[in-house]
Amino acid sequence: MKKIMHLLFLSCLKASELIEKDFHIKLGSKERLQLKLHKTMCDTCNRYSKHSAIIEKAIHDLQDKEAIFVDFKKLEKRIILNLKNA
Repeated sequence: MKKIMHLLFLSCLKASELIEKDFHIKLGSKERLQLKLHKTMCDTCNRYSKHSAIIEKAIHDLQDKEAIFVDFKKLEKRIILNLKNA
């Protein structure tokens, strides 16, 4: 029985690792089940998961905006170069 409990229930530390891992790598079915069970019993990890999702989205949005900014800079340089050569 102790082995079954150990397999099913995670510590908060392990749960937070899986929450972060899930943003970048698809979790296996065992990990997904363990995390889901843990989050149903642990309000703190459930809130951590929601906050991490918000932070990940903000980082992703920021990276997208920076990529667009860099592209506009390259375009500007290319236009100036073409105008000088014309």
